[in-house]
Amino acid sequence: MLRLSKNFDWVFLFFSFCLLIFGILILASVSSAFSTEKVGNPYYFLKSQIIKGVIPGLILAFFAFSIELEIFKKFSFAILILNLILMGLVFLPNLGVKRLGAARWIDLKFFTLQPSEFLKLSSILYFSAWLSNKERKGKKESLIAFLIVSALIGSFLVLQPDISTLAIIILVSILIYFAAGNPIWHSLFMVLGGVLIGTLLIKLEPYRMNRILAFLNPENYPTSIGYQIKQALIAVGSGGIFGRGLGMSKQKFGFLPQSISDSIFAIFAEETGFAGCTTLIFLFLLFFWRGFKIAKEAKDEFSKLLAFGITSWIAIQTLINVSSMIRLLPLMGVPLPFVSYGGSALVSELIGVGFLLNISKT
Repeated sequence: MLRLSKNFDWVFLFFSFCLLIFGILILASVSSAFSTEKVGNPYYFLKSQIIKGVIPGLILAFFAFSIELEIFKKFSFAILILNLILMGLVFLPNLGVKRLGAARWIDLKFFTLQPSEFLKLSSILYFSAWLSNKERKGKKESLIAFLIVSALIGSFLVLQPDISTLAIIILVSILIYFAAGNPIWHSLFMVLGGVLIGTLLIKLEPYRMNRILAFLNPENYPTSIGYQIKQALIAVGSGGIFGRGLGMSKQKFGFLPQSISDSIFAIFAEETGFAGCTTLIFLFLLFFWRGFKIAKEAKDEFSKLLAFGITSWIAIQTLINVSSMIRLLPLMGVPLPFVSYGGSALVSELIGVGFLLNISKT
């Protein structure tokens, strides 16, 4: 029987539960029209999210919460390698699934798995375990080893391609590296290198450069590369103060692409307005506050870095998604945590919550 210490963060658990329920309600409202159009069942995608995301996510979150953290630390490298093997399976014929030119999924017949969503968490777990070794602090050899492992992880994502996930993983990894007490010039060097590599990757693929052009001047491409951001801005602007009302969005009826995944925040803004968006963002901020508080009060270096990394990951991904919908950043195809449709993403996020609760109870 599990015993919870007086340090267990019930407040964080409450905020996490609120975000999960809020996400389900938002998806229920946004997905009904899309579900009806695609399969003739208004609850198809909602049921799929619950069966393939919520239920397995809560089960695995319980395991992440109940198993000793030292065990995860011990097997962090094995977990990362297993995840990289799964990343390689997406390229196999009859097993990997390719959509919109990207090979990111594994067909397991009953459901599809997106290994890159779990790579965010497994890389955080590995780097937290590796960097918690005080003997590695400040050494150039550690920087070189860190760069080699990062390059290995990045190579799988470049091949898929999934540059948005690559950007999140690299940024969070650098933050963990810095939080571990390494020299700031190491982090600055990696940031500079990341910017240069990112620029090169953008120039190599026309569609990535198109996203930059659409971000800078969407009005010049209203029916082509600027269409999605234009429709997203229309959706957000149409919401006003209190929105059109739940289920009353017009943009979700085939106007805004990816309405139940990457663009779900824009539809939510249309239906609930400024009031609804403020409530959701405030809930995320409370989640981040408690997550960083757990990191600050963690009893050991590994737990501290793990909590910091997980909270930073969800915070950065939320910032990117919301900012891209209101044209503060280019579109990056990043889901909104706990809200966007996608079983793999939700499962990995709930496992992260389980880890944070595990850290808080020690």
